[in-house]
Amino acid sequence: MRLLAGTSGYAFKEWKGSFYPDDLKSDGWLGYYASKFPTVEINNTFYRLPKENVLRDWAAQVPDQFTFSIKASQRITHYARLKPECADSVDFLLKNTSTLGTRLGPILFQLPPNMKKDTPRLKGFLGLLPRDRKFTIEFRHESWFDDDVFTALREHDVALCLAEQEDFTCPVHATASWGYLRLHRPDYNDGALGEWARCVNSQTWSEAYVFFKHDEDAGGGSGPSAVTAFVRACST
Repeated sequence: MRLLAGTSGYAFKEWKGSFYPDDLKSDGWLGYYASKFPTVEINNTFYRLPKENVLRDWAAQVPDQFTFSIKASQRITHYARLKPECADSVDFLLKNTSTLGTRLGPILFQLPPNMKKDTPRLKGFLGLLPRDRKFTIEFRHESWFDDDVFTALREHDVALCLAEQEDFTCPVHATASWGYLRLHRPDYNDGALGEWARCVNSQTWSEAYVFFKHDEDAGGGSGPSAVTAFVRACST
């Protein structure tokens, strides 16, 4: 299994001095980050997709094997709520993100917490997604965690996003040939990281993308320090 672990975002001024060198300017943060970790999850694309020249600039700053995971627009998940009228927005998302070329990782669709299970709507939405890209869906209402939903995802090789926050943990179900985790608690200790490492290592995935939430000082129980500790736990 290829393990790609990183953080949800990288542009945090709070990391200066603890992760980024004090004298490193913000336009050098991405390149520095990419020298330490193989992937990053971009979350502000939920509000607005960057122009293609910005994506090309991102790609030019990172190594060939580095990947960007892109959070899909709220127009798809929160406004249209996966209804058929989101098709144009999906097409635009696919065209826009293709600018990253081989550096494009999975695209994350995060549903609103008040959106309950609607399997027919989900199946229609999955039909809009091409088979040659990686997609993951984060459900935040417990009604979605059902066998018919898992089956629909497996039919399209779409990963169930295994998300954990302070007050919510998604059940572990492998629905794709690869995995995607968002570990967003702020207080991961060695025991918790070890449990997640054993969970990931027990899967038969070809790849596992794992993203931790940033913390203010980059040295607590999340952020870059958690990434490093998690990778170490996976290798032992």
